[in-house]
Amino acid sequence: GPPGAAAGRGARLWGAAAGGDEYERRYSGAFPPQLRARLRDAARGMFVFGYDSYMEHAFPRDELDPLHCRGRGPDRRDPSNLNINDVLGNYSLTLIDALDTLAVMGNSSEFQKAVKLVIDTVSFDKDSTVQVFEATIRVLGSLLSAHIIITDTKQPFGDMTIKDYDNELLHLAHDLAVRLLPAFENTKTGIPYPRVNLKKGVPPDSHNETCTAGAGSLLVEFGILSRLLGDSTFEWVARRAVNALWSLRSNNTGLLGNVVNIQTGHWVGKQSGLGAGSDSFYEYLLKSYILFGEKEDLEMFNAAYQNIQNHLRRGREACNEGEGDPPLYVNVNMYTGQLMNTWIDSLQAFFPGLQVLIGDVEDAICLHAFYYAIWKRYGALPERYNWQLQAPDVPFYPLRPELVESTYLLYQATKNPFYLHVGMDILQSLEKYTKAKCGYATLHHVVEKTKEDRMESFFLSETCKYLYLLFDEENPVHKSGNKFMFTTEGHVVSVDERFRSSLWEDILPGEENSAHKAKPTELKAANFSSNCNRVPDERRYLLPLKSNYMRQIDRMVGLI
Repeated sequence: GPPGAAAGRGARLWGAAAGGDEYERRYSGAFPPQLRARLRDAARGMFVFGYDSYMEHAFPRDELDPLHCRGRGPDRRDPSNLNINDVLGNYSLTLIDALDTLAVMGNSSEFQKAVKLVIDTVSFDKDSTVQVFEATIRVLGSLLSAHIIITDTKQPFGDMTIKDYDNELLHLAHDLAVRLLPAFENTKTGIPYPRVNLKKGVPPDSHNETCTAGAGSLLVEFGILSRLLGDSTFEWVARRAVNALWSLRSNNTGLLGNVVNIQTGHWVGKQSGLGAGSDSFYEYLLKSYILFGEKEDLEMFNAAYQNIQNHLRRGREACNEGEGDPPLYVNVNMYTGQLMNTWIDSLQAFFPGLQVLIGDVEDAICLHAFYYAIWKRYGALPERYNWQLQAPDVPFYPLRPELVESTYLLYQATKNPFYLHVGMDILQSLEKYTKAKCGYATLHHVVEKTKEDRMESFFLSETCKYLYLLFDEENPVHKSGNKFMFTTEGHVVSVDERFRSSLWEDILPGEENSAHKAKPTELKAANFSSNCNRVPDERRYLLPLKSNYMRQIDRMVGLI
């Protein structure tokens, strides 16, 4: 029969025969505060080793090569090497991406030093062709986050002020965004070109194809920039792109594909899923609403989420009861909803975290458990995992943060020590398999544990930050009374009244009046009542997922 079809039968009552079950023995019960403090320090140490190595061996270049202890920039000899050139713009990427991690870890002296370095040395007047999406989330987002931290009157992270600061990071962010704007010109749909040259605009030989996430996940950063500057241009172009993509959804399933032609609006990639090419589009519909309170963003998100549940979700109805396979989100054809392949990619591991934000905690618990089981099997997440063959399809692991991010958000939502155990597992695997001579290295193959000479900037901006926050109960992010949200690159932004009022109600595309504006209180109502699946208190210190279901998932990924 199907794997674990009988898992639901004869399930033991919660906590019955405690200690009699290996899952309960391993994961439930208190997590000693001393251990937690040790892990917090280990997460900080991981960041410090990566950051110091970058500063010593690589700065001012974009990235650190952790095996050869040197820096790297764009691949000028081979412009078609997009894997590198999309991200590396010759603008000290890793330093910029790490700024707010320094603040979150409370290191004011290093934060101030790094900010001054950025102000004194970074320029975007470069002959670099970069991906609009990557430059937006890694560079623009970090500059805005650091600017907000510096200018915050409450200074929740300690004294992060910069002497004689004159909004230099905001001006840098503005300058970069202006250089990205040509991507939004000469497109018949309003969906931007994927790449832009920071000096010369859109390259003459540009493709007319882009992915949904790349074109539709710019609204958080562009919206913050517009609202800080009082200039609606940036938010307007980002919103126009989102609305254009949304209008192209299938009228049969309501789903979007993953690759679209920006001139014709024709879907070139018809795969609808939650991974690469689609992931952050959904994330930013919700996060834009949380930040800006525009009703239409929430309405789009709710509709999208419903279509995802209807067409992408497979497995049993409830996470924690009943029979059948554990819930899983698959890749389907956007028009028919039929299965397109049997792999999931590691980026999808972000989705439980998004489900936590909308209040669907139960389903998040189950999906997270599936990715964690894959991690346990390999000590990392393969880029693509084939759930039918129970094997990696694409075997590398570039130090991605998505599983840690979901673990952190689930811990915040449930306070279940299970997630501290998960974080400990992840931290130990990273130390054991990815630590290199100077920094941490991409795993070339998760089975063979061979390394690749690359440390992506998101390792410092996200992976280390979420691990640190998971173990740092007392962090100002949790304790200061400020509300914070993370961008898709893990940059921390305060959820602030000033982002909830725009001066340009009348000119945003598709808006007739401003009466649709949500009050901050409506967000609470929408988020914490009807759709919030409360986890009962007695489950706080037991496994979040019944052990028979965990065993079933472990069997499904070949752990048992």
